[in-house]
Amino acid sequence: MEECTGLRERKKAATRLALHEAALSLAVEHGPDRITVEAIADAANVSRRTFSNYFGGKEEALFHGDTLRLRRLLRLVADQPAELSPWAALTRAALVQAEDGYDDPAEPWLNRRRRLHGHPSLAAHQVGAYAALEREMAAELARRLTGPEAALRARIVAATFLASLRIAAHEWLEHPGRSLRDVLRDVLALAAPAAGCARLPRRTGGMAGESGTGPDLG
Repeated sequence: MEECTGLRERKKAATRLALHEAALSLAVEHGPDRITVEAIADAANVSRRTFSNYFGGKEEALFHGDTLRLRRLLRLVADQPAELSPWAALTRAALVQAEDGYDDPAEPWLNRRRRLHGHPSLAAHQVGAYAALEREMAAELARRLTGPEAALRARIVAATFLASLRIAAHEWLEHPGRSLRDVLRDVLALAAPAAGCARLPRRTGGMAGESGTGPDLG
């Protein structure tokens, strides 16, 4: 029974990925505004109804890869040692994820992402996806904080972090030549004071920066 369930889930994931890939290819070729759900379904060799079972619209299909990366980032943050401060946990998680081969110039995802970067029709969906993640990330960070208004401070740190990720991604996509990991490290170091990290009491003592030494980064 478990084997059947696992196979079914893998098939669903494969169909979802095929729709995402079809949407990306069509968007790069024709522009996001000129593609339709029907065209995406045809390119993936599925019905319009099947598309609707997986995505609410073409924007969601286009953003699926980013959604997967955001979900993995949330898991990486949760997996960080409890003694790490919130900002150190966020920084480590982001730098680990940045090692996933995003810098390979031969990677089709990178080339397509650069061509679709900043397109107005995708901006609203991206904002919504980040907002949903922000709530979950704030809940995770709140467990690492103590003192008054820990939940509110966790929301501030989560919002600052996600804004920093967007800035780092834009900088990296617009100015090729540096690795994503290096850009992220610089942006997150600059953003730490904006998050008020040095003033956030942690639930436990311990490491503070990515290396566990230096000023308390939240």
